[in-house]
Amino acid sequence: MMRRFELTDAQWEQIAPLLPPQKPRTGRPAEDHRQVLNGMLWILRTGAPWEDLPARYGAVGTVSSRLWPLLRGGARVVCVSSAGHHASPMRWDDVQFERDYDKWLAYGQSKTANALFALHVDRIGRDDGIRAFSLHPGKIFTPLQRHLAPEEMVAAGWLDASGAPADPTFKTPGQGAATAVWAATSRQLDGLGGLYCEDCDVASVAHEASFVGVSPYAIDLEEAERLWSLSSKMAGFDRHGRPR
Repeated sequence: MMRRFELTDAQWEQIAPLLPPQKPRTGRPAEDHRQVLNGMLWILRTGAPWEDLPARYGAVGTVSSRLWPLLRGGARVVCVSSAGHHASPMRWDDVQFERDYDKWLAYGQSKTANALFALHVDRIGRDDGIRAFSLHPGKIFTPLQRHLAPEEMVAAGWLDASGAPADPTFKTPGQGAATAVWAATSRQLDGLGGLYCEDCDVASVAHEASFVGVSPYAIDLEEAERLWSLSSKMAGFDRHGRPR
């Protein structure tokens, strides 16, 4: 029975040929690739901690440790950040916003974290042939806006008084997906990694919060390593991604 968040048969048929052959494991159950990927999707789509992973997906250590070998030898990891990262660097004294919560600062920090994650994945993965990129897809009307009041979007100039789109700089979903596809497939990026992209190009460094380009703090290697260590600790893994 297929559950919500899991790969459909059609999706699996497209992905399966890209994966290495299953290897029999003497004396132990085989680690099914589809089961492992479904476990990863469950974590990504629910936002739940690893320790809450349902038993049907296998052991937590199995699911979390199987992705890296599947990426070796030429994969690209693409993380969708946003120009919203200009709103906030990492707030190391209050990463979880346990005081003075502000939704836009929290969103900005989360997008800075996306960029820093890609930066560190590229740093530790390049010897295995794994490169990583982050990107700004552009402003797009998606279900994300369901969390905003119409009045707020009118005040921001995104909608007019009737609720119709009013900002011509918004992209269609297809246009918004273009930079992610480019980052994943473009030969222009062969041999490169750790870059922040926008509009199907490598972004320039922005030294002011212009919401164009990438802020220096989102491509800082020390910040990326610090975030990796903190994330590993919070998720219950050591800094190499192994369960504690």
